Amino acid sequence: MTDVSASPIEPGTKVDTWIPMSDGVFLAATLYLPGPVRGPQPCILEALPYRKDDMTSSYRPEYVRLRDDHHYAVVRLDLRGTGSSGGRATDEYPAQEQVDLAEVLEWLAAQPWCDGSIGMYGTSYSGFNSLQMACERPAGLKAVIAIYATDDRYTDDVHYMGGLRRWIDLVDYCHYMTPMNALPPVPAVFGPAWREEWRARIAEHEPWLLTWLSQPRDGSYWRHGSVRPGYERIECPVMIVAGWADGYRNNTFRTMEKLGEAGVPRRLIAGPWSHAATSSSLPGPRIDLVPEMVAWWDRWLRGIDNGVDAEPSALWYSRASHKPAPDLDLVPGQWRADTWPSERSSWMEFPLEAKLPYVVTPDIGTAAWISCAGHLPYGQPLDQRHDDVDSLTWEVDPEGLEIAGNARVALTLSASAPVATVSVKLTDVASDGTSTLVTRGVLNLTRREGMDTAIPLVPHQVYDVEVELEATAWQWRPGRRLRVSIAGSDWPNTTAPPAPVTLSIHGGRLLLPAYAPAGSPTPRALAAGDETSPESSHGVLWRVERDILGRTTSCVIDHGSVYDAPYGSVAEHYAGRVSVSTRTFEQIASSDVSFALRFDDDGAGNSVSVKARSILEVHAGPVTYDVMISLVCTEGDDVVAERSWRQSFARDLA
Repeated sequence: MTDVSASPIEPGTKVDTWIPMSDGVFLAATLYLPGPVRGPQPCILEALPYRKDDMTSSYRPEYVRLRDDHHYAVVRLDLRGTGSSGGRATDEYPAQEQVDLAEVLEWLAAQPWCDGSIGMYGTSYSGFNSLQMACERPAGLKAVIAIYATDDRYTDDVHYMGGLRRWIDLVDYCHYMTPMNALPPVPAVFGPAWREEWRARIAEHEPWLLTWLSQPRDGSYWRHGSVRPGYERIECPVMIVAGWADGYRNNTFRTMEKLGEAGVPRRLIAGPWSHAATSSSLPGPRIDLVPEMVAWWDRWLRGIDNGVDAEPSALWYSRASHKPAPDLDLVPGQWRADTWPSERSSWMEFPLEAKLPYVVTPDIGTAAWISCAGHLPYGQPLDQRHDDVDSLTWEVDPEGLEIAGNARVALTLSASAPVATVSVKLTDVASDGTSTLVTRGVLNLTRREGMDTAIPLVPHQVYDVEVELEATAWQWRPGRRLRVSIAGSDWPNTTAPPAPVTLSIHGGRLLLPAYAPAGSPTPRALAAGDETSPESSHGVLWRVERDILGRTTSCVIDHGSVYDAPYGSVAEHYAGRVSVSTRTFEQIASSDVSFALRFDDDGAGNSVSVKARSILEVHAGPVTYDVMISLVCTEGDDVVAERSWRQSFARDLA
């Protein structure tokens, strides 16, 4: 590693260095420094826990473009306790992380190659902490770009939705951070003491999932790191990039509205994308985001009057009626440009008549099995008609309707048990019966008075509730129908109720955020991304299984990849299964994840292979989540350390 405080760095290079923290910990950073074009330049920071030197090293071309084509200094940072940084990774977005990042920003601003203007950006985690640091208002931070990030960590992240545990997410990010955080630093970066650091890291490791399960209600834990509701804390310009197939779609129209109320320069680009790069996502159309980011940085870091702040503040893709597919490549539709909130928006209301009592089927939802599409096997929703059959449905004539925003459904209902769920989906129905998901929402009815409460239902007592559906932009083509589907579960996207239950819908209203595009500004053309997505189903398993006699439905995934990295190679493997009993509503989630790294040089000139493997099982019974995790770390054939955890958590009326 280079000590940049002790020796100058040649510009136009890539350099690994340490950034010192005030408590003595050093964070590992990679610097991409431009050539001597105009002296010191603005700096762009991405800070993430996903190991910059191996598991996310493929992001490098973007940093090189920003450096070589646009003359920005770019800094990539391993957060505390991750990758090759010192310290311990105690949780996602801990308070210490914001302290660290403030010190990093101060350090960057003092470097001779930085002109003192700094931007933060990133996808997902690094988009989250970009918004978090904007709330902290450190002196050098002049603008942020948050890509696929949320303003609400509780109900709009991978943990909870509408007061329910997100179930399929347990076998993905919620578990794979356990073995990832137990991997060693890169020997060529960290130095000879990497094995000692690795053993200490494993010994002090605690799975983040255990903390998340201990916090089933909204409150101070989840408000920390959430922009919502304190949007007024942000003063620097904010650009938001979102995808209608991504899980963080709600950080769009509502955040734009709140930032606008605070007078913050802001921009929204919302496309059809999943949780994948805008240039390669399934689905498209895809765009090259770099020119849009550079225009934002040029305006707010360099002060160039390029007109980006004079354009309509919101640019979004209005999807149009189409046939669904799990690996759909292109979504038909049109780009819209407008200020937000828009004077072209209005509310439309449709009545929903009462229905006969509905016996809840716990495995409803497999046709839209995750609300955050991403890389396969986390694909896009299927034809909803089969789930619709086991739901309560209403149909209206949309008459060429276009919507943009968050639809809502107000319901008068009752349930036969103290704990129940209401799931609402809007679909676009073709003449042949094909039902395409437009948007969805779910509510744990014990959270009907707020996500920070848990109040059991009085069986058969009538309640008035409202379900907010996820943000979207959609236009129904002529001849299509709008269907409202209501069920008592949205599984495996979220947990099913803890026991059998019957719902009664006594009536309600559908409220739609209509948008009339006539007279709206013509959208500026965006640079095209990949013509087709490179996403492949080769070696990917995504299966729904039904044990007819056992009355069990399961969703199964298996996938992995092997690739070269700057200091060796990486092999990832993910296997997971979630199941629900349609008789008892008992649920089980299991996951087996391993990360194997080969380092070409262990510090003594030898190649070395290391591996972290973790196995998770969560049993959801009537009142508890019973969790078992086992972690094994190896070097070659030798076991370096083993850890295991066994805990139970209250379901808390969920």
